[in-house]
Amino acid sequence: MASNGPLQSQAAPSSIPNLKDRLPKLEPRKRRAPPSNPTPVPATPALPEQLQDIPSWTFSVPSRRILSKRDHELFLASPAYSTIVGWVFGLAEAVVDTPCSAAAVDDAALSEPVRTLLRILDEVESLMKLSPPNEQGGSRFGNKAFRGFLDLVRARTDGWHSQLGLDNGNSPPTAAAEASAYLTESFGNRSRIDYGSGHELNFAIWLLCLYRLRVVQRADLPALVLRVFARYLEVMRAVQMLYYLEPAGSHGVWGLDDYQFLPFLLGAAQLLHHPYITPRAIHQDLTLEEAGRDYLYLGQVAFVNSTKTVKGLRWHSPMLDDISSARSWEKIDGGMRRMFVAEILGKLPVMQHFMFGSMVPAAEGMSEEEGDSEAAAGGHDGEEEGHEGHSHDGKGWDDCCGIKVPSSIAAAQEIKKMGGGDSLRRIPFD
Repeated sequence: MASNGPLQSQAAPSSIPNLKDRLPKLEPRKRRAPPSNPTPVPATPALPEQLQDIPSWTFSVPSRRILSKRDHELFLASPAYSTIVGWVFGLAEAVVDTPCSAAAVDDAALSEPVRTLLRILDEVESLMKLSPPNEQGGSRFGNKAFRGFLDLVRARTDGWHSQLGLDNGNSPPTAAAEASAYLTESFGNRSRIDYGSGHELNFAIWLLCLYRLRVVQRADLPALVLRVFARYLEVMRAVQMLYYLEPAGSHGVWGLDDYQFLPFLLGAAQLLHHPYITPRAIHQDLTLEEAGRDYLYLGQVAFVNSTKTVKGLRWHSPMLDDISSARSWEKIDGGMRRMFVAEILGKLPVMQHFMFGSMVPAAEGMSEEEGDSEAAAGGHDGEEEGHEGHSHDGKGWDDCCGIKVPSSIAAAQEIKKMGGGDSLRRIPFD
């Protein structure tokens, strides 16, 4: 009987899975589609039209018209919304890749109206000497001498607009009366002694009024940003430092800065295609020092750094720190435009204080404010109420007129007065 041959190998049981077929297919990282922002960059509406027949135009003193959520919805769908977006975005597009030192906006190239605007801002700054701050006594809240400064500003608006060719007469309201309302509101709120994005927006709308009234022309747009708005920022920094203006809102609406927004939007356009300054440059002290006066974005970051009591953007301005990781200024430019329409124009707590006149008209069906519009805009009445002369009827819209917030600028200044020096505290685990 023949012996059995070698044992035949048996096939692997079918119950054991083939792991090779179950491993995910490797995909090169470069082939993956980049993540997309679901919110598109807002389109830029056409630049607002200039008035054609000014002598026959019916002007009106601006007043608050956004008194409810329905009013705000009407505004967002109105021509006034497109007018504001078109103007602000138009200013940004007028300064793409243009530093503040560009030859096109040097002293010799400025039009006479722009020169007059700069002289007006110089005079505004000089008025601070006529209303010196009261002794703070260590307080980090707004200084009441600020009200005297604003009263001086208001007393001079007629003369300033006369220099611009706008004579203010009696009733009916004139062009100067309408424009003045935006100018006086652009330096802060008299009753709360605070300042924020809404006041800054008023300055932009004042420039819009001057454009629609043909005081300044389209060719002046770069100078309005790089010279006039830049000078306004300098004046407001001096005002904030002297009077310890509180931020308008308990956490500064968008978290970029306690007080300003437009320097970041306009400044991103300036840097849009810069050959070597990248978004990460805001962490480089030398770049901020050398280029801060040329680019609004960098200049504002440098000012923010100078007013904080701790060192490092990631501690005192985390959103600015996060944004600096963007790959290009195009990304930041688009993000700032989204933020402007969503977090300023799109927020009721900010826009409920906005005023509408004839050049930026309210939409049909919006509420009308009752009582004295001067008090509603933060005038002399109700100084200690903290509600700027208006009532919310228990609605309590977010951070409108809520808890007063100490000024971060005041904190830094008071520490220096107490002998803290100019050095910034480091976080222990930094």
